[in-house]
Amino acid sequence: MRRINTIVDAKEEIAKLKNLDCAEDDVFFQAMEEVLLSIFPLFKSDEIYNKSAKNAIVRRLITPDRVIKFKVTWLNDKNEVEVNTGYRVQFNNALGPYKGGLRFHPSVNEGILKFLGFEQILKNALTGLPLGGAKGGSDFDPKGKSDFEVMKFCYAFMTELHKHIGPRIDVPAGDIGVGAREIGYLFGAYKKITSSFEGVLTGKPFFFGGSLMRPEATGYGVIYFTQKMLELEGRESLNGKVCTVSGAGNVALHAIEKLQQLGAVAVTCTDSKGTIYDARGVDLALLKELKLERRASLEEYIESHPEAQYIPTSEYPEGGHAVWNIPCYAAFPCATQNELTVVDANNLVQNGCKSVSEGANMPSTTEAVHVLQQGGLCFAPAKAANAGGVAVSGFEMSQNAAMQKWTFEEVDAKLKTTMEDICENVSATAKEFGVAGNYVDGANIAGFKRVADAMIAEGI
Repeated sequence: MRRINTIVDAKEEIAKLKNLDCAEDDVFFQAMEEVLLSIFPLFKSDEIYNKSAKNAIVRRLITPDRVIKFKVTWLNDKNEVEVNTGYRVQFNNALGPYKGGLRFHPSVNEGILKFLGFEQILKNALTGLPLGGAKGGSDFDPKGKSDFEVMKFCYAFMTELHKHIGPRIDVPAGDIGVGAREIGYLFGAYKKITSSFEGVLTGKPFFFGGSLMRPEATGYGVIYFTQKMLELEGRESLNGKVCTVSGAGNVALHAIEKLQQLGAVAVTCTDSKGTIYDARGVDLALLKELKLERRASLEEYIESHPEAQYIPTSEYPEGGHAVWNIPCYAAFPCATQNELTVVDANNLVQNGCKSVSEGANMPSTTEAVHVLQQGGLCFAPAKAANAGGVAVSGFEMSQNAAMQKWTFEEVDAKLKTTMEDICENVSATAKEFGVAGNYVDGANIAGFKRVADAMIAEGI
């Protein structure tokens, strides 16, 4: 029974695993490879975690418990039948009920959801809460749809999904394309179909069981994590420092909000069409109006602030992004996966950036992460840094179970403590396994070990 003792051994195992049916998607394989290469010190420390050992933890962990795929038919406003595909990847429930968001976006497919669900297992484990990992969604695009069309789709989607979820089985939440409006419709559909008022979804409106601070949670959480990481690594705080942020959704805007509250100067925001660079610090109120209320292009920002710069995506050289070529102390990729390339990483290093924290799910390519680490930057991986969203979702589940409501301040304090605890755990784990300062390895080892221990304890 061969043990994985070196990176060479780990790469050999990855090459074998790549041929498995569950690893056909490139993004999922990228996530799996990153984890397996990170945790080989754990394999070396104890054979019970070894891929080749009798427990077969790696093989079991990278294979979802089940992948549910279904047809969603609904009527648009012209009374025409529309057909979409729905999914729920229930990946692992060793630590608790399946937990993970629903994404409504044309790019959704089984491979992307496997990647997101796999990451969710370890992310949820790091919170210390009793949560398993899952992800779901549909190729339905809410953009350009009327509220009535979105409602009809959500009811049709839940007609099938309700068979597979429950407050102690699987508790979905929101993700890209699924905000408070969609969660409200989904909850209404679940209640109508089952006649049950249960905490089966998180991210609900406050008046029927939602938690305060859920929209802010991921953005605030990534800043709390970064604060603690900089402190543990003996770096200067964010106060007074120039920071760059990508994205224009809840995560990005609330990361900017928390940065401003801490005295940092957030100078950027991006969407698919371009980048806003405002050297004085971005106008958060205007950004929220443009992106959360009107869903308009960031190009309109310069109509109110002509002194700011708008850089169209099409004008920046291929392979890089304007937002990561702006000198900063700390960078926060909060848009989408693989948005920060090796070109961007080299620009950040050359421009003197000291910290990169991932607000989106795996927004940095593998090569970019290596460049950032070799450049001596503090690097906070998504599964640790952006765990604030699922942490507050866990708090919502607790409030629902106890029929309680917590204040904004209570939730914020619990979130800050949770993110600091995650950071300290990741840092301590990295030191324990001989990779001090490597938050990628520390997060992967800590999360994997917690799930693996539960899997071993429950048997097969």
